[in-house]
Order: sequence, then C-alpha cells, then structure tokens
Amino acid sequence: MQPSANALQTRIITAVFLGLGVLAVGLINNFWLIWLVLGAVYMLAFHEATRLFGINNNSLYAYAAILWIIASIYPYSEDLLVISGLIFVGAVAYTQNIPFRNFLPFLYPTAGMLYMLSLYQEYGIGALLWLLVVVASADIGAYFVGKSIGRTPFSISSPSKTREGVYGGIAVATAAGFFVGIGIVENMTQAILISMLTAMSAVFGDLFESYLKRQAGVKDSGNILPGHGGVLDRIDGYLFGAIVMLIFLRGLA
Repeated sequence: MQPSANALQTRIITAVFLGLGVLAVGLINNFWLIWLVLGAVYMLAFHEATRLFGINNNSLYAYAAILWIIASIYPYSEDLLVISGLIFVGAVAYTQNIPFRNFLPFLYPTAGMLYMLSLYQEYGIGALLWLLVVVASADIGAYFVGKSIGRTPFSISSPSKTREGVYGGIAVATAAGFFVGIGIVENMTQAILISMLTAMSAVFGDLFESYLKRQAGVKDSGNILPGHGGVLDRIDGYLFGAIVMLIFLRGLA
C-alpha cells in the first residue's frame, strides 16, 4: 500500500530534520557531542529492543547507561561487551534466577553502537561518513532498483524486498562508498571490498530487525520518529554495518 500524501510529507520532513542534525554534529566533530548523541540514540534503541524481545526489566536501562559511560573513557569500547557477557553469566550462575534473554539487548543494539563509537574513536568522522554513505546508498539503491526491476522475493522476513533490489543496492552502495573510503584507506581494493562487505551486512541488519518485528507482531519498533517509526527502524543497517566496517578496517587497512 502506497503512503498517503500527508504521510509522505511527514516522512520527508522528519528525514530532512534528521539529516540536518547529523550534518551539524558531523561538522562540529567533537567527541563528547558525538558520544552524547550516539548515547541518546543507543538508549532509545535499547528501549525499543527490550520491547521487541518481550523484556520488562527497568534495571537493565541503568546497566546500559553505565556501560555507555564507561565506553567514553575506555579506548576499546566494544571489549566492554565481552566483559558484560562474563558478568552476566556469572550473575546467572550465582543467582540462578536471571533469564538469559535479559542479555539480548546487550547484544542488539549494544554491540553495534559500541562498534560505532570505536569506529569514530579510531578512524575519525570520515569513517562515520563512510558508514553513513554506504548504508544509506544500499537502502536507496535497493528501493529504486527493486521498484524498477525487482521480481524475486528476497526473504520471508521482509516480503517487500527483492533479490534484484538487494543486489542493486549493494552495487550502488559499493560504488558510492568507494569514493568516500578511498580517502580513508588510500587503497582502491580495500575501499571497494570494505564498502561491499559493509553494504551486505547492512542488508542483513535491516532483515534482522524485520524478523524481530515480525516475531513481536508489530509494524515498527517504535513511534518516536514521525513517518519513520522507531529509532531501530532507522539504524538497523548501521548496527550491523559498523561492526563489519571496523573489523575489516582493522584487518585490511
């Protein structure tokens, strides 16, 4: 079903304001501002994830906030995920009354947000721009290619996606990402490969969130963004993409 004119207008207005906000933060390029903005996004996404996982435990928000605060002073913030996991399984063994699913929001979206922060800490604002260009291009490319020539369904978790759209989106994202990435890694092969792998991971980040929503029986992860749904609906691809980009930047660049 096509969105109404009013719904489309609302969606565009929200997208413009989000884009201007991201642009302003990027131009200021201050660690504490970016940490604060990413932290706000993280806590909102964490809240939506607990709903999708069917978890009702308000104490988890305090642990998430503490984790993010520690990440501001610890140089390898994604390592905190491993420490958190050890603490959690230790608490499970000690008390024997903590559900294992309570740790799920500390995997998703926490892992992706920690990797995103580390990506900025290690490679600067240019790497975040690279991530933004790749994921956004994959989404836009998939939409237009899918609309024009899409015929074959991609996955039952996201019936509206087609294989042609996905392949087209990855191709567009790889090409667009190359022009940003070449200024960071200064190697043509690495810029192409990292852009392509990040685009592929972004597709499955979007697919995973679609799967969670179908399991939870909801259309959107939330309603905080008019015309767009929730925060997870906007950052799902980035959560997977940030992990893959950082891993391969470290391993290949």
